[in-house]
Amino acid sequence: MTNLFQATRQARKVMLTTMASAVLLTGSIQSSAAEELETLTDRVSYIFGYNLGSRFKQDNVELNVEVFTDAIEAAQAGKESLLTEEQMRQAMKSLQELQQAKRGEAQKVLADANSKEGASFLTANAKKDGVKTTASGLQYKVITEGSGAKPTLQNKVLAHYRGTLINGAEFDSSYARGEPATFGVANVIAGWTEALQMMPEGSKWEVYIPSDLAYGFGGSGPKIGPNATLIFEIELLKASVQ
Repeated sequence: MTNLFQATRQARKVMLTTMASAVLLTGSIQSSAAEELETLTDRVSYIFGYNLGSRFKQDNVELNVEVFTDAIEAAQAGKESLLTEEQMRQAMKSLQELQQAKRGEAQKVLADANSKEGASFLTANAKKDGVKTTASGLQYKVITEGSGAKPTLQNKVLAHYRGTLINGAEFDSSYARGEPATFGVANVIAGWTEALQMMPEGSKWEVYIPSDLAYGFGGSGPKIGPNATLIFEIELLKASVQ
């Protein structure tokens, strides 16, 4: 994370090149407060302060606003920093470690909740008509049974698919993009690799993938959380493509 003093220096540099566009941003300032910000300098100062404050709040960084303000004033006045470069480096390292610990704990809490929710879903789902469960824990339901060849681990396939969380939230869809996807059977998550090798070409299945056969504790991007159970609708168009 950029240390606080570097952030303020960078903000001053950016301010010189963005004054024209900054004026456009003042529409977000409450009208009553905006009346007190009469000059461009006042408004730009408010924008940078508000944006920095929002960033620190988003990152859950605890600040002493009085000390923060004093530091900015000291830098603007050309005074020397109260902290050496080494002291600043050590402080920022400690902050990073603290933030990482907080994120790790939050991820663990979410992962535990997702694990319990996923296990409950799969237990109930396994009892539904047409749902089959493999030895790995993968579940699937045949919507359309194809009659073509089955892919092997060495094949690339052409498929349409739609992926959702167990709450129905869609996180990916080739249907939405308007064209099917091509990928290697060995180059996808374990649940897909297993399912594809059981699907005859022309099949359409609904596949229910436990987290250990999907993205596990790490999740994937902002949409797939840690230990999330996933549901895919997979339509195998071609079992082997070049």
